[in-house]
Order: sequence, then structure tokens, then C-alpha cells
Amino acid sequence: MTDSTPTPTPTPSPAPRAAKDPWDLPDVSGLVVGVLGGTGDQGRGLAYRLAAAGQQVIIGSRAADRAQAVAAEIGHGVQGADNAECARRSDVVIVAVPWDGHAKTLESLREELAGKLVVDCVNPLGFDKKGAYALKPEEGSAAEQAAALLPDSRVAAAFHHLSAVLLKDTSIAEIDTDVMVLGEERADVEIVQALAGRIPGMRGVFAGRLRNAHQVESLVANLISVNRRYKAHAGLRVTDV
Repeated sequence: MTDSTPTPTPTPSPAPRAAKDPWDLPDVSGLVVGVLGGTGDQGRGLAYRLAAAGQQVIIGSRAADRAQAVAAEIGHGVQGADNAECARRSDVVIVAVPWDGHAKTLESLREELAGKLVVDCVNPLGFDKKGAYALKPEEGSAAEQAAALLPDSRVAAAFHHLSAVLLKDTSIAEIDTDVMVLGEERADVEIVQALAGRIPGMRGVFAGRLRNAHQVESLVANLISVNRRYKAHAGLRVTDV
């Protein structure tokens, strides 16, 4: 007597998923980018470069009329508003305010920044007769302070090492530098990388999670020393990537 029970068909193993190309970045051309502190040198330079690349940009300031006046000077369709309006109308918000106003500004905009991707580019620095030196916030870094103050936002960190002089110089077509991008979520980091890559000559490179932001922010003190010694506007390039 033979067993007529059919032999079960083995379930095929799923094909291994191909690793994602780290340079396969999203299309960010339709995002509205807000720049808090957009009337300062760094914020103004970033706003100009992104807008010149075709991004819709709103700059924020404590005074709307000041933001609107600077926006008109920048051109390229840049708009100006007070900080709260800038945050409300933007998909991605770059924080480029002075370090001494960082916490107060973010605390006041917690509601407007809820659900937004917030990109912190603030460098906590002190200055004395020996030059620039890094400060370490209680939270570990400016970016980690932002994450603590904005629990309903997604916080990334980037654009720390860019020369405001070069960013604002309309005679310079390309900015020869890499942008180190830090964040907790790959999708958010890739959005910031893609925004950096819209600026000619620039490239966004993943550089770790927010817990690594302190040394990235601190490196600006070293770049300031380089610039003073060599009369330069130094940036960074990551090799072999």
C-alpha cells in the first residue's frame, strides 16, 4: 500500500532585495524651503543659492518688513515673512539664526514647526583673543537642542561649513564643497542631501545621526582658523565617496 498524501511544494525563498543606491535621491524641486534667520549672512546666502537653483524660498525674520526688503534684494522669487508665517508656509525649514537666539526662536515656533522637516545649521561658538572655539550645549549640540525643543518636528543638521561670503557672491557660479548631513531618518537625510545637490558644485553626504552633530558643528571653529591664516573661504570635501 502506498501513501497517496501529496508532497508539499516548498515555498520559494524571497529574492534578496537589492541595496539602495545611496545617491538615488528624491525630487525636491516642488518643496517650499523656509529660512529662519534669512536676513543674516548665512541664511541670506543659502536663500539666494537655493532660489537661484529653482527652489521656492521664503525667508523669515522677527520683522516681516525686514524679511520682505531682503527678499526683494535677493530676487529669484524669494518671499519674506515673519518667522511664524515662514514656518507655517514651508515644507522644509532651515534654522540659520544666531546661536544666542537659537533656543528662544525654536521655543516660540514649536506649534508652527510641528510636522515639518527642520534643518539646523547653527554652530555654537565662542570667541576670545585666541580666536573661535566650540561651545557644547547641555543637549550635546545645537541640532540635539532643536530636537529636544521640537518634539513634533523631524530634525536634521546640515549646511554648517559654508562660507557666507561665497554663498552671497553672485559672481560665483559654483560652491566647491560637500555638505555633511546628519539625521535620524534616512528619508529626511536624503531630502536634505537632494536640496544641497541642487546648488551647483555642492553635494550632500550622510555623516551620521544627530548624536554626532557636535563635532560637525565644532569643526567650524577650525575652518575659521584656516580662513584667517590663509585668507581663504575654506570648505570641505569628503574623498573616496
